[in-house]
Amino acid sequence: MSYEQLKLDNQICHRLYLASNGLTRLYRPLLEALGVTYPQYVVLMALWEEDRITMKDLSIKTSIDKGFLASLVKYLDKENLIEILSDEQDKRKKIIKLTEKAKLLEEKAKDIPLKLICSLDDDKINIEQIEELKKILDNVNFAINEALSK
Repeated sequence: MSYEQLKLDNQICHRLYLASNGLTRLYRPLLEALGVTYPQYVVLMALWEEDRITMKDLSIKTSIDKGFLASLVKYLDKENLIEILSDEQDKRKKIIKLTEKAKLLEEKAKDIPLKLICSLDDDKINIEQIEELKKILDNVNFAINEALSK
């Protein structure tokens, strides 16, 4: 290869891609017990934090594209995990509200983060490294969003 900068080993994007796919695969069996996919779980986590929010706010909170979010919300509504309500002041705005079924699901989901962490080899990565990685990724995502907004 004539260009060192094109080697996969030199790419941060490829490492992030591998880590993201790997984490999603680790989540899969934990989420199957809840009957949801990872993107649906992200939406539910956002709603467990703050119930009764607009689609716009849910999109901002989750960083999920509005088009894809609409399909996730439609599915969660069909599964009776959320309700889609019209805002009383502006009927065009949609408010997303958890159902009792989803609130009960939160209790089942509460141990998922710990189970995921425990599935990792703590000789390879520990809690302190995970916390540091979160800070680094927050900075990376901020920098990416700044670059995209130019």
